[in-house]
Amino acid sequence: MTAPVQPTPADRKRWARYLAEERAEGAVYGRLAARKQGEEREILLSLADAERRHAEHWLELLGREPTRMPRAGLRSRMLGWMAGRFGSIFVLALAQSAEARSPYDAEKYATPAMRADEKVHYEVVRGLAARGRRRLSGSFRAAVFGANDGLVSNLALVLGIGATGVAPSFVLFSGIAGLLAGALSMGAGEFVSVRSQRELLAATEVNDDADATAGDLDIDANELALVYRARGVGETEALARAERVVRAARAGARRANTGPIGTHAGHSDHEIVGSDWTAALSSFLLFASGAIVPVLPWIFGLTGATAILVALGLVGVALLITGAMVGILSGGPPLRRALRQLAIGFGAAAITYVLGLVFGVGAV
Repeated sequence: MTAPVQPTPADRKRWARYLAEERAEGAVYGRLAARKQGEEREILLSLADAERRHAEHWLELLGREPTRMPRAGLRSRMLGWMAGRFGSIFVLALAQSAEARSPYDAEKYATPAMRADEKVHYEVVRGLAARGRRRLSGSFRAAVFGANDGLVSNLALVLGIGATGVAPSFVLFSGIAGLLAGALSMGAGEFVSVRSQRELLAATEVNDDADATAGDLDIDANELALVYRARGVGETEALARAERVVRAARAGARRANTGPIGTHAGHSDHEIVGSDWTAALSSFLLFASGAIVPVLPWIFGLTGATAILVALGLVGVALLITGAMVGILSGGPPLRRALRQLAIGFGAAAITYVLGLVFGVGAV
């Protein structure tokens, strides 16, 4: 492409900014690719190559490297810093939002191919981010739920107790008791839930009890096919599979993976569910990590309105952070998610505080 005859200073400034952004975005994808293997690595490297092609377009328009190269935007610099230090899911979630707002739709010097590339990049990044979200969804949901439950429930508890006018030591004792009770309840509940699920899987797990007698079955009319049909296999395929198994058993060439009662390799269902003790300990610690925050002012000797305001401030910051993280990982607006989390937490705390005032006045 040949450069315009008379580009304005504003044009050249804008092209230089695009050049800086494309190089920064290409570096982000390159750093992410260095932390990946296989298909995801190839996809990320292809994205980095596309960003380099876009950068070459703007460099060609400029004619040479700008004397004073502008810095990439704050978002691109932040993504570049995160790409080399954190998990790719956070970076990809933020990159998804960035790719959704391409400036090339209104840029007359961008080629149609570049505009199309940006839309494709958004879909590619969204797909990669979705993979990470699926891998992270269970543990992240448990982490956010546990920490938020501790934050909100214990804040509501200490504010409700504090509003009754009792001594600060009683508020502190109530907060610690609420922390332990809630954390133990969360841990016990998670233990029972995971253990019950593992027991349910064990009850439905296939076995090889029929292997020893497979060779004695009637190959023309045997009930082994019913085993496969009960597992959802079609009638024709079930019968064909049963016949293969019986023939193999009679020939003495039956392999472990073709037995009449096929097994799940490595008990993968159990691995997906996870360990009951690990789940219980994680839930205990996550709840406790959130529940300790509202109690900190009283632990450090603050009392009265000062302790309440500090507790509100600490919990507010924590709720904003967890809400923003949910927004980032879900691909939604972080600020809106953070404010929603804050409103829910403070709403629950406000209700218990008002109740504490009512009961406190009644007691007086």
